[in-house]
Amino acid sequence: MYKYNFLYELKLLLRSGWMQILSLLLLGLFCFATINGDQKVKKRKQDIHLAKAEVKESDANMLSLLDSIENGMEVSASRWTIPSSPTAVGNYHPRVAAMDSQPLSFVSTGQSDLFTHYVKPTMTGDDFTLNFTEIISPVQQLFGSFDLAFVIVYLLPLIIIAFSYNILSAERESGSLKLLASQPILIHTWVFQKISLRFFWTLILTAIILTIVFLFLASGSNFNGLFNVIIITTAYILFWFALAFVVNLRVGNSSKNAIVLLGLWVVFVLLVPSVINQLGNTLYPMPSRTLMINKMRSLKEEAIEKQDEILDNFLRDHPEYAINDPNQNRKFYHRYLASQKLVKEELEPVALEFEQQLERQQALISKFRWLSPSIIAQESLNMLSGTSTADYEDYRKQVIRFAEIWRDHLTPLLYNNEPFTSNDYPELPSFNYQPIKLQNNIVSSLIIMMVSIGIGCIGYIVALRGNASKLIVS
Repeated sequence: MYKYNFLYELKLLLRSGWMQILSLLLLGLFCFATINGDQKVKKRKQDIHLAKAEVKESDANMLSLLDSIENGMEVSASRWTIPSSPTAVGNYHPRVAAMDSQPLSFVSTGQSDLFTHYVKPTMTGDDFTLNFTEIISPVQQLFGSFDLAFVIVYLLPLIIIAFSYNILSAERESGSLKLLASQPILIHTWVFQKISLRFFWTLILTAIILTIVFLFLASGSNFNGLFNVIIITTAYILFWFALAFVVNLRVGNSSKNAIVLLGLWVVFVLLVPSVINQLGNTLYPMPSRTLMINKMRSLKEEAIEKQDEILDNFLRDHPEYAINDPNQNRKFYHRYLASQKLVKEELEPVALEFEQQLERQQALISKFRWLSPSIIAQESLNMLSGTSTADYEDYRKQVIRFAEIWRDHLTPLLYNNEPFTSNDYPELPSFNYQPIKLQNNIVSSLIIMMVSIGIGCIGYIVALRGNASKLIVS
């Protein structure tokens, strides 16, 4: 009996055109999303390449000027930009601290449309004022980016709802359910069989389309990443089919089924993430950045008035910076760097408060993310793509560490009044981005699967204990 039901349902779906429509719709959505995501990745790579090419050209000019200076020739350049000065090198010839895209960056835009992917730390720049944000259209920020993660998290559940909301109610409304009751099959088993067919067809179709777009439309992807994306998508699809199974058993006609499933989509995809995000902002509000900037300016003004005293204390703490300068030939940058170090130490508690509040918000979201599979799926895809909040926070910390390394490398030359030469150029530090280790997204996917199976089992048990005649007659 089950075999015939399966074959009959398959023929019915093929004749109705649902499978053909679903196949074309998914293929179009996934292809467009992949092309769009891949173009964004290429744009980011091009921006980084142009920034590095600009630095390379700047270095060539710097070496040319150094060669002229070392050979006793006059150079036509502004006094403060001559590269024999360590501060000129540190400020006008910085390195590119770039966050290279990952093989799966095209899958999810994540935070990449909010944060920049390269900065150029300078010797006299402030670490806490480094600009890590992108200047983009507010309309784009409102609507987001159309990528694979958007299709999987937001659009795929709607397609599943349209594909499975009236499995039982359509039979009841057409009058064929009473004929089915004469067959030796339980009604909930029959519904489970029909929805399982739809689940496996959607899963196989999605896996095939993902494989196609990974092979032919995405650049730099790999099969390991493809497997992880398929695992996450499978768990997410299973969750929505489990909800559709329970709703088909317990709710009434087709219109009610559609309203309930769409309501669940709004709750899990839109409402719960928004509530959790707002809860994090309310419980752990970010300190005022304006107050921090005002405090920074006040400290700088106070430091300017006490620059000589600050410099004396600084050189007393760092005698190695003055061993080659017995006359203490103090210039502007000697005083400025010493006062800047003091300002940084004074502002460190304020900057630390920013980081702690952000970490508390992220911890709250991680704690309650299990309330919505869409949050788990989105975060998992972001981590696979290397565009999660954790990735950009780690990148920011790496840049700040590099800015300190860049400054510390040139500071001894400044305080010892030693010129920067072409022999010092190969020793200049460079930034190498280290991606954070990928967390196990399969564990999250398995948890979604277990929750989905649990939902399905509960609905099945409730249906078994209920009165089957009510399902048939009502």
